[in-house]
Amino acid sequence: MMSDPNPTDAVILVGGKGTRLRPLTLSAPKPMLPTAGLPFLTHLLARIEAAGVKHVVLGTSFKAEVFEDYFGDGSKMGLEIDYVFETEPLGTGGGIRNVLPKLRGDNVMVFNGDVLGGTDLNAILETHEKTDADVTLHLVRVGDPRAFGCVPTDEDGRVSAFLEKTQDPPTDQINAGCYVFKREIIEQIPEGRPVSVEREVFPNLLAEGKRVFGHVDSSYWRDMGTPEDFVRGSADLVRGIAPSPALEGPRGESLVHPGAGIAPGAVLIGGTVVGRGAEVGAGARLDGAILFDGAVVEAGAVVERSILGFGVRIGPRALVRDAVIGDGADIGARCELLRGARVWPGVTLPDGGVRFSTDV
Repeated sequence: MMSDPNPTDAVILVGGKGTRLRPLTLSAPKPMLPTAGLPFLTHLLARIEAAGVKHVVLGTSFKAEVFEDYFGDGSKMGLEIDYVFETEPLGTGGGIRNVLPKLRGDNVMVFNGDVLGGTDLNAILETHEKTDADVTLHLVRVGDPRAFGCVPTDEDGRVSAFLEKTQDPPTDQINAGCYVFKREIIEQIPEGRPVSVEREVFPNLLAEGKRVFGHVDSSYWRDMGTPEDFVRGSADLVRGIAPSPALEGPRGESLVHPGAGIAPGAVLIGGTVVGRGAEVGAGARLDGAILFDGAVVEAGAVVERSILGFGVRIGPRALVRDAVIGDGADIGARCELLRGARVWPGVTLPDGGVRFSTDV
């Protein structure tokens, strides 16, 4: 692909504020949150590079400087990365149109920056070329499509409609948030205003009779927008269920980074990640936990399916289950944080200060 005179560009939309993952996203954009020990965006960039696509444009907005500070020009990953800033929210279609001046090739592969996927990117590009499509959508089959908008296709793979969520979906194919556009289609998107590809661009293309095709598969796919999905996606990367060229070595039940301390008797299972400089005390149990760098879980504490931000402390015998703890928070001994609890950065909870039971 590198010898292609009209190389494919990759565009990643990373401008969202990540409100569903607050308070973690108060200090960092969602695509930069540690996921299996690396900024989430690293996994997608590694997949793009492995597919032979070398030029990437990041459409940024919220905390835009964080991306360039970390990835620079992309050369360390074998990529060329450009950055385009949105001064106001432009939606998916407007965000794609906004990066047009940086595009080089005739085809543009667009990604939502919060999707963890495992599909063969070259296979999508092959479908796009084989069908001579104006736009190709990656469509993934899911077990329960009722929570998503559905995208039916005909026997030739041509998209026939874009349907809203329904309790009786006619197909199990959903929009996976990855598209290939002919450049000329992007040129036709209205400039300088919010535009949705799902609600405006794609339906208009169908109405105009444009060639919109689907590449359908059952590959790994997860929207990482909620704490539950973020935890599960990270765990799937650790355990090898979700692929990532950015991760080296064998996969297993946990990933412990250099400089972390694990005391005797601690149990780490379920795809747990322990960040650099983090500490896990004797007898602590971590199941599907994500500990950012410098977090501390003291003796006998239990952390399940939860995210602990940078420098968080969980006191002895505390229970944290299905919760998000913001950077620098201090959770006292024997506290219980359950069922979607969120603690904002820097908050201190005294010993036994929050309980869901009457046990001492």
